[in-house]
Amino acid sequence: MAARGIAPGLKPFEALTVVALLSTSTDDAALAKAAQETLAKLPLPLLQGALVPELAAGVVDWIAPTYAHDAALMERIINLPQIAPETVATIASRCSEMVAELVATNEERLLANPVIIEKLYLNKNTRMSTANRVLELAVRNKVKVEGIPAYEEAAEALAVELIPEPSPEPTFSDVLFKETTELGAQLEAALAVEGDTYEIDEATGEAKLKTKFLPVHARIADMTMAEKIRTAMVGSASERALLVRDPNKIVARAAIKSPQIQENEAVRISAMRNVSDEVLMEIARSAKWKSSYQIKLNLVQNPRTPMHVATKLIPYLFEHDVKAISKSKNVTGPIATAAKQQLQRKGKK
Repeated sequence: MAARGIAPGLKPFEALTVVALLSTSTDDAALAKAAQETLAKLPLPLLQGALVPELAAGVVDWIAPTYAHDAALMERIINLPQIAPETVATIASRCSEMVAELVATNEERLLANPVIIEKLYLNKNTRMSTANRVLELAVRNKVKVEGIPAYEEAAEALAVELIPEPSPEPTFSDVLFKETTELGAQLEAALAVEGDTYEIDEATGEAKLKTKFLPVHARIADMTMAEKIRTAMVGSASERALLVRDPNKIVARAAIKSPQIQENEAVRISAMRNVSDEVLMEIARSAKWKSSYQIKLNLVQNPRTPMHVATKLIPYLFEHDVKAISKSKNVTGPIATAAKQQLQRKGKK
């Protein structure tokens, strides 16, 4: 009965504690399963009655993530005095838009626990205006948010932008961000098949944006620098493929730092001839991609890669690739020379 949330004589918070404890039972699998099912769908009267200061913080931690999309319940849960910062961070990482608005209101807690700011910023359900507002709060108070890979770039962008006050309704930037991410997600399959958002114009030899990606490109063009950086952090591969080519080097550098980037994306970007040298240097220095042979090869062959970066990678290439590079007309003269010197050091011609 207790595993099903029925515990005569116990107060709601006590009954919920019993269910939570039974759900972790290792002695009785059936009992634990029944308790887990109860926790997944708690009777509303039991839950509402249990959300009191006497409820153990550990129990709050167990149940809170389950209701991360329920704004009415979360308003009570996140205001419980015993709730742990780690629990709030977990909520922030997976919550709905309206719950993110609630979490973002407690500035004192945000500054004391910057990991909550990180989780809000990297949660794509968080409004753009809210994500930038909480990050600007950290920047203004000199609190570094370690878990955001492009924190320095975002901080630089926010320092020169006007941050809107909290609004009951989504702002223009919030709607723009949502539309852009939805469009970008729809183009994921097309990007996987076609490999890039650009194609080479046979008449001019220049890279030309493919028609199907124009709507996403147009929306990104309407974003501020800070908005582009966050889009790069949480958006789709198609959005990153555009942002990594942004004329603003701060945005492009942030895009390549996105925690969402997969190895196939990094391989593709390392071969691009229309990205900045800073993007290529970021790929080269990233520990995440050091084991990728194709990335090393692409960087050496890419004429946009700074020479001092490319030459350091040549010794890591297979001999047949070094030979091909030494004779290639598609690499710069200094790189071909460096390849020849590498072969000479090994006694090869």
